[in-house]
This record gives sequence, structure tokens and C-alpha cells, in this order.
Amino acid sequence: MFIDSHCHLNFPGLKEGIDTILTDMSANNVSHALCVSVDIPGALQVIELADKYKNLYASVGIHPDYELDVEPTQTDIVHLAQHSKVIAIGETGLDYYRLTGNLEWQRNRFRTHIRAAIECGKPLIIHTRSAAEDTLRIMQEERAGVAGGVMHCFTESLEVAQAAIELGFYISFSGIVTFKSAATVKEVARQVPLDRILIETDAPYLAPIPYRGKTNQPAYVKYVAEEIAKLRNMDIEEVGSVTSANFRRLFLAANG
Repeated sequence: MFIDSHCHLNFPGLKEGIDTILTDMSANNVSHALCVSVDIPGALQVIELADKYKNLYASVGIHPDYELDVEPTQTDIVHLAQHSKVIAIGETGLDYYRLTGNLEWQRNRFRTHIRAAIECGKPLIIHTRSAAEDTLRIMQEERAGVAGGVMHCFTESLEVAQAAIELGFYISFSGIVTFKSAATVKEVARQVPLDRILIETDAPYLAPIPYRGKTNQPAYVKYVAEEIAKLRNMDIEEVGSVTSANFRRLFLAANG
């Protein structure tokens, strides 16, 4: 069995076909999926999905790409996270790829999410793109390791992965690991400790080979597991078993 540790089933293109998506998950031995929010309205939507379907979980967070007129407070995030099916805070983090200028609001938001995660005792889902140095610095300054969590859709160097692991974080691989051009990601997938690996789709984005360029879905997470199995000379069943156990240890044990 596999678990998709990061997807966006409330997004257009997926939410309309949720029943088919769940059927496809079952047919491909994907037992559960974590539906990750990127804004406050989205948090309410993923909570609704998790309420309706027993094998879906939810997170609460605001993506760093979204600049807002009014920022949610630590109290706001903690309040939303009280729902029993909310098992994580995020996604949150830093993204200097698309946005330029004074991004102090991004860094302040990231700090707020880390503090909320520590307060409510739920792990973090961290997004970092073109911002690894600042991401790790803020994680250290805010004691993000107290909450723990995962570096989602990992595309950074082995050194960044090792620094995150030292802070108590897991490393999650998406369909990118199946791309021929993703040499760095493949090497990280070979080298990081097996007990620190998660797998994800980031659906509807980043569909793995052989579906690259098409709408992604949780059923395709098995192709991520398959690639990691090849890279590490393992059976795919073992990758599924270990990554599912890692998911449960990080997200479910932390939430009682």
C-alpha cells in the first residue's frame, strides 16, 4: 500500500471527479491521501473533504506565493487546526522563484506558521523554492524541529536535505524524481535515510512519467515509489511499506 502525502484534491480539475479519484486510488493500492491547503478558503474545503471521506486527511496553511491584504494570525491557524482530521500545518515556507522585491511578509508568515505548529503540536509541511538558505535559517531560529514535519516536493541539494533531517524533518519526493533531467533529486533519493522518505504527487501538478504533462492524481504516487525502488535497488512493496510507516509516524502519531 502507498500513501500520497501531499495533494490538492480541492483544486479545479480534481474536486469534480473526487469519487473516480478515490476509486483509482483503491485500484492502485493507495490507501490514504493528505489534502493540503494553500489558503484559508482552501483549508475549509480540504477539511470538508476529509470529513466526508475516511481515507483523506487535511492540513491548514497559506502558500508563500499568495500575498494577502490581511495575514492570518497564529491564533487563526491554530483555531482551524483543531479539527480532528487536520494533521498538519501548511503548506508554508518561502518561494523566491516567482516573486521579487521585499518578501519580508513571506518570512513573517513562515514564522507565524511555525509558531502555530508548535502551539498545536502538529507537524509542518514546508515548501521551499530558490530560498533554501533563508528557509533553513528561519527553521533554526523558530525551533521548527519542535514541531517536526516534511520538506515537500524536494528539489534541493543533498546538503539541504541533510540539514533538514538534522532538524528532525522528512524529505518528500514527487513525480519530479521520475524525470530524466532530475539528476540532483534522484541522487538525494538514493542517499537520504530510508526512514526519512515520504512520497507524494502534489496533484494536480507534476504528474510522473508516464503521465508527465497530464493532470496528476493520488493513484500515480505508485510511480514515485517505483522510481525510488529502482534508485535504491529495492522492491516497490518495501518502499510502499516504509514510506507509509513514515507517514503514520510523522502525521498520525503526532496527532494522537
